Amino acid sequence: MSKFLAASIGRKFIMSISGLFLVMFLAVHLSVNLLLIFDDSGELFNKAAHFMVTNPIIRIVEPLLGLGFLVHIIWSFFLEYQNWKARPVKYDKKNSGVSSTWASRNMLILGALVLVFLIIHIINFYWVIRFTGNMPEVTINGEHMEDTYSLVAGLFKSSIIYDIIYVLGGILLGLHLSHGFWSAFHTLGLSNKNWMSRLQVIGKIYAIIIAVGFSIIPLYFLIKF
Repeated sequence: MSKFLAASIGRKFIMSISGLFLVMFLAVHLSVNLLLIFDDSGELFNKAAHFMVTNPIIRIVEPLLGLGFLVHIIWSFFLEYQNWKARPVKYDKKNSGVSSTWASRNMLILGALVLVFLIIHIINFYWVIRFTGNMPEVTINGEHMEDTYSLVAGLFKSSIIYDIIYVLGGILLGLHLSHGFWSAFHTLGLSNKNWMSRLQVIGKIYAIIIAVGFSIIPLYFLIKF
């Protein structure tokens, strides 16, 4: 096992598996967050957030998700360092755009920017909800739950700066995924030409959905309120 992880394919395999794990999480996370713009009363979003917090399966998956984020982020910097060590003199990049996209050539930069956005997101929401004990409560259909909607909607209604940050965060996620999605499958062995072309199309569509989906939420509150 140690030999597999030490090999280039092993390191890329870990990167791909952790990346696909996060791709699934983003799909679920976006589905829940879009409830913010479908119900201005906040009931739908609060119910969904309460379910995510109290569901035993989610509570088990949550630390695994955090581990997946850490592995993906740390491994990406480790791989870049290994590549830099193996190739201290950069290749000529004059024609690099002919055979690769901007996103594929700047995955580390995109990943670092996404990490900054993730830290801001954790400070704004996750830390407040989980650890501060300052969350207001609301009663819906006789059930007491945290008023997560007020926290999220309140931030987007009160701060244009954060609206812009979250729009940029959605765009950065989309750019990162536009290459990372199909690249993960390629590493796992789906290198057939027909499959790769399909996965590249699916990856672009998925990246656009993620970018537009996460960007539209702060824009909704900015424009409407």
